This record gives sequence, structure tokens and C-alpha cells, in this order.
Amino acid sequence: QVQLVESGGGLVQPGGSLRVSCAASGSWFIMGWYRQAPGKQRELVATMTSGGRTDYGDSVKGRFTISRDNAKNTVYLQMNSLKPEDTAVYYCYVRGLRVASGSWGQGTRVTVSS
Repeated sequence: QVQLVESGGGLVQPGGSLRVSCAASGSWFIMGWYRQAPGKQRELVATMTSGGRTDYGDSVKGRFTISRDNAKNTVYLQMNSLKPEDTAVYYCYVRGLRVASGSWGQGTRVTVSS
């Protein structure tokens, strides 16, 4: 069973920064983050392949940066210039190569408010 341990969520003021982390059991082709705000569908934040290819949601481009440490099976999300609309539960996501579905973490809450 996949174990994903997320950390780093919390309360931050608009314009501030926050970093969330996700440590996974085992190695994965894709590691990344999705988020879900109240009353909205889950949406892509950012993903990164083991080779370094990244994919970002349009609303976070230029503000968020994803990175990963393959040796530690850990993915990070650095969030800068945070806005109230970034408030959501952020879910870690991992998927293997040539596998249709992935696994989700339990989520870490990020609240952007003054």
C-alpha cells in the first residue's frame, strides 16, 4: 500500500509564501499536487516526472514551483505570491509508469487570509 506523508500546510497572509512536502513510499514516475477548494472540483496544481518534466495549472504558473528529490522519494511545492483563491486542500499525487491511475495523499490544508 502506498504511503504518502504530506506536511507544510497552514495559514498564510496574501502575498506570502509556503512550501508543502510529500514523502512517498517507493519511487514513482509522476509526483505532484492537486488541490480542491470548497464547492469546486479537484484541479491540477503541478506535476513532475522522474526525468524532470513539469506541468502546471494555469492559475499557478509563475508563482508556484514544483521540485522533487528522487533519492528521498519526496516532492515539494513552493508557493509564492499566494492569493486568497489559492485556499484549498492540497493533495499529493503519485503514479507509476504505464499505469492508468495513481494514489492520493490525505491532503494538507492551505489557507490564505489576512
